[in-house]
Amino acid sequence: MSGGEPIRYGGWGPDRQTWLLGLTGAGWTAVVVAGLPLLGAVGAHQWTPAAGWLAVWLFTVAGVAVPVRGRPGLTWLRDVTLRGVGAAMGWTRWQSRAATGHPGDHGRADLPGVLSGITTHDGPPFGALQTRHALVHDAAAGTWAVVARVWHPGIGLTETGHRARMAAGLAELLEGAAIAELVSVLALQVRTLPDDGAERAVWQRNHLRADAPALSRQVSDQLSAAVVAAAVRHETFVTVVVPEQRIARASRQAGGGIDGRARVLHSVMAEVEARLVGQIGATGVSWLDSPSLAAAIRTGFAPGERAALVNAALGAGPRLPMTAAGPSSAPPPAARHYVHDAWSSVTCTVLLPDKGAVMGALAPVLAPGQAGERRSMTVFLEPIPAGRADRIVGREAISAGTAAEMRTRLGFATRAAHRRDAARVGDHDARLASGKALVRTAIAAATTVPSTWSIAEAGRGLEATIRAAGFTPLRLDLAQDSGFAAACIPLGIGLPRRRGAL
Repeated sequence: MSGGEPIRYGGWGPDRQTWLLGLTGAGWTAVVVAGLPLLGAVGAHQWTPAAGWLAVWLFTVAGVAVPVRGRPGLTWLRDVTLRGVGAAMGWTRWQSRAATGHPGDHGRADLPGVLSGITTHDGPPFGALQTRHALVHDAAAGTWAVVARVWHPGIGLTETGHRARMAAGLAELLEGAAIAELVSVLALQVRTLPDDGAERAVWQRNHLRADAPALSRQVSDQLSAAVVAAAVRHETFVTVVVPEQRIARASRQAGGGIDGRARVLHSVMAEVEARLVGQIGATGVSWLDSPSLAAAIRTGFAPGERAALVNAALGAGPRLPMTAAGPSSAPPPAARHYVHDAWSSVTCTVLLPDKGAVMGALAPVLAPGQAGERRSMTVFLEPIPAGRADRIVGREAISAGTAAEMRTRLGFATRAAHRRDAARVGDHDARLASGKALVRTAIAAATTVPSTWSIAEAGRGLEATIRAAGFTPLRLDLAQDSGFAAACIPLGIGLPRRRGAL
C-alpha cells in the first residue's frame, strides 16, 4: 500500500437537514405563521390590512429564505443590532489591567472578548517529569480544557499507506472519545509564522568561541540573516475540552475540587498522548504549564514577541505571567478584520466541499503569502456520543424522507443533490450501526500581519488560497474578534454547541 491514488475523504453534511427549497422545519414554520394573517385578511376581503400583512410576509420570507454571506437576512439584522448596541454602550472596547498599572493576580488570565471568561489553574504533578500542567476553565461555556504542544514531521513526504494509517489513528482517537462520552471537543491548531531565529541566536551566543576568526563570524552572521529571512516555523497545539457536566461526578470520586478534575483529565491526557505518538505519528507531546500556555496565548496575539519569550525561557529569565498573556488593548473590532496591539487579523471559516478532499489538501492555506505574515488554522472535532448520534441521524432520516415526500406531492423534481443528501444520511446510519462515530467538524483559518500593512489585501490572499485548495471561504463578518480567538488562540473556543447538546 505504498503507492496508488490518495484516498479522498468525504461524506460530511450540514449540521441540520433542510426540508424543501433550502429551508428547515423552523424556517417553513416562520413563513407559514407569518402568512396566516395575510390569508385571514384576504378571506375577509379586507384589502388594506392585507396589503400591510403582505409586506410583513414578504419581509419574513426574505429574512428567512434569502442567505447573505452565509447567514439569513433576519440573522444579519439581529447581529447588526446587537453590535450597534454593544458599540454604543462601550462594551466592545477593551484594555488590559496591566496597561492601567494594576495587573492584579499574576496567575489570573486577562483576555478580551469571548476569552474573558477564561481562568487557569495549576493541576497536581503529572507524567514522568511531574509537571504541573495548566487547567483552563471557561466559566461562560462551563468547560475544562488542557493544552499540549505537539511535534509532528508532517505528511508532505509520506506515502499513501502511511497517510491512511495516520487518518485511521485519528478516527480511532475520536471513536474512543465518543465511547467514553467525556471529551466534547478536540481542537487541532497549526500556526505558521516567520522564523525569528531566537533558538539559533541563543545557541550561537552560548557556543561562540572568543578566538574565532573574524571572517568566519562574518560569514556565519550573513548565513543566519539569509536563513532567518526565508524560513518559517510551525507550531502545533492540541486542546482537549471536557464539559463540567460530564466531569463533575468523576471528579467528586477523585477527591473533588481542582485536583479532582485534574486527576480525571490525567487519564484523558494519557489516552490522547498515546494515540498521538502512536498511529498518528507525532514525535513528541508536551502538556503546557501556566507559563508555557501564557506564552502560547501571547504569541497568538503578538507573533513578533516570540523571540523575547524564547530568550527569557532559554536564558533562565522570568517567565511570562498569565495576566500579561493578552494584548494591552483591543479597540472595537471592525466588521471585516480585528486589530490587536500592533497586529491585524482576518479570519474565515472553511466550508467543506461536497466532492470530498484528500489528506493534506489544506496545506497551501498555511503557507504565508509574503514574508512577515502569520497563518493559523484550527480544526474543531466534536465526537458525538453513540446514543445522541443515533437520535441525530434518526431525525435527519425523517427530515430527508419528509422532504422527498413533499417534493413528490408538490411536483418538484428530485435532483442529483437530493439523492446525494439522502444517500449521505443512509451512509451515516450504516456507519453508526458498524460502530463508527459521528463527528461534528468546523475549520477556522486566519492571517495576521502588522497593522501598518494592508489587511484587506492579506484577507483577499487568505481567501484566494482557500479557494485554490478546493474549499470555500466564508469571512466571519461582525465576529472577527471571536473568529480570531477560534483560529489563533489554542484554548478550544470556537465550535458552537449544537442545540440540546452538552
